[in-house]
Amino acid sequence: MDFGGEPDVEWDFAAADAAPPGAAIIGYRDVGGAGLDLRVAGTPAITVVIGFGDRELIVDDAVGRQTLNGFVVGLPIEAMRIRSERAECVEVRLLPIQAYSLLGIPPTDLGRGVVALEDLWGWRARRLREQLAAARTWDERFALTKSLLAQRNRPMRTPDPEVLAGWNRILTSRGQVKIGELAESFGWSRKQLWARFESQIGLTPKRAAMLVRFRHAVDGLLAGRPAADVAAACGYTDQAHLCRDVSIFANRTPGALMGHYLPAIARHRYRAWGKFFQYRA
Repeated sequence: MDFGGEPDVEWDFAAADAAPPGAAIIGYRDVGGAGLDLRVAGTPAITVVIGFGDRELIVDDAVGRQTLNGFVVGLPIEAMRIRSERAECVEVRLLPIQAYSLLGIPPTDLGRGVVALEDLWGWRARRLREQLAAARTWDERFALTKSLLAQRNRPMRTPDPEVLAGWNRILTSRGQVKIGELAESFGWSRKQLWARFESQIGLTPKRAAMLVRFRHAVDGLLAGRPAADVAAACGYTDQAHLCRDVSIFANRTPGALMGHYLPAIARHRYRAWGKFFQYRA
């Protein structure tokens, strides 16, 4: 969707031209004093937010409220809200199949809520925040972030080949895949596929497919297509089925989502992450 509009004077926004495989990086600074207030829907990616300004991030998620300088969030089912008086952040998104090798912990260890970045990376997180604050350009900040990710990367920590193939099938089918048939194609039982997927991706294959399908449904809804048409195109049984998923992942109705005003930073993020998911799919 092309959001168009006047040049944005409230946000300094940038997207990295290159990132580690299975990752994408953006950056944003509130230069107009607008404040950050984002309601974030579920997404099939691991998100790392690194704040480098002097204002903290307030996060309301499935497990409560936290005030943080940076955090990691796995694959939450419920929507979440992120606020700050004056946000300055670098944000990284990782495909679940890359998260273990880059973060150093299984996605299941992230749980349902956000995890403080310092709890995960310790002094390295504090040092990175200081370096980002001292950097003068986004290219410098992106280079610092990519350097830390490269230091943390352990390529031997990868999911099973069958789990990788299953994830790719879910992506390429846009979430419209029968899990039983997926398990049979690998010579696995349904129970075995679910256990491996959940331990190595962070969600069961059914939940992963729901998230991917929802992501494509949001594209259609924000493009202004009727909810009934989006439901049919995305493989929902009917419009009510689509409404249930939108309520779960975005905490609103399709009509409210279609008519919802997206603030400038939300438009920037949506465009950047849309390209990421389209490329990976």
